[in-house]
Amino acid sequence: MNRRLVYLVCGIPLGIFCFLYMTLLFVPNDAIKGLLVRLADSRGYTLEVTGLRKSLLLGVKATEVELSSAKGPLLRLRDTRVGLEVLPLTLGKLRVSVDGMIGTGSVEGEVGIGKTSGWELHLKGVRLEEIPFFANVAGARIKGDLQVNGALASGKAGKTGDVQLQVRGAELASLKIGEMPLPDANYKEIRGALRIEGGRALLKSFTLEGDDVYMRLKGDVALSEPIGNSPLNLTLEMMPKQAFLDRQKFVFLLLMKYQTSPGAFSMPIHGSLAHPSL
Repeated sequence: MNRRLVYLVCGIPLGIFCFLYMTLLFVPNDAIKGLLVRLADSRGYTLEVTGLRKSLLLGVKATEVELSSAKGPLLRLRDTRVGLEVLPLTLGKLRVSVDGMIGTGSVEGEVGIGKTSGWELHLKGVRLEEIPFFANVAGARIKGDLQVNGALASGKAGKTGDVQLQVRGAELASLKIGEMPLPDANYKEIRGALRIEGGRALLKSFTLEGDDVYMRLKGDVALSEPIGNSPLNLTLEMMPKQAFLDRQKFVFLLLMKYQTSPGAFSMPIHGSLAHPSL
């Protein structure tokens, strides 16, 4: 009886694995590529995939992947692999792993499907200037070494998770909130911590530390679908030194109505994630 139970427990996951493997084996690469392109198109994006091929264990690889919007390329990945994880499958859980390169940096992640929905994301050594989103959508010149660690899980209370980011040697130029320009600046370090809970994303901390200016972003975002429509309830606090003010007099002249005291500015940010405004 115990032996039959062992055979059953081992045989069912093995059977599922074999079925999925044979299904993937006989599906043409062009059909897989077409499915991915249509999925992106249904969400308003354009996906270009070069060098798509199957990997050994329930996965696909691509030499280059580019995701674009009407404004131009948003993200470029190379040496990308997407595959179904075998060990969670034996426990009845569907999890997909993703890894690749963004320029000289690496990206790794996992996505749960069904009852195990959620994700994990890890970025290391990614240069911000190698992410075309900032130039094509934000219209800004941004440089720096980015590191991100985040996770989101689904439970009875909804989705909960945390995201931490760090940028070293950041250079931010031509940034705007709506039509209002922000001062160009270099920052030794940018640190951020985000908590997702109860349908909201709460900024636990987000600081930008430069030699002549210090900024802090606080508040929360009510998450919605699509994510770009999420309303913002944020405040950007800025504390520049006099030398920084003198170098960028025109920008601070426009920001004068947000001055709360000498050397301190507080700017409420509303609108949506896709279209922020002061």
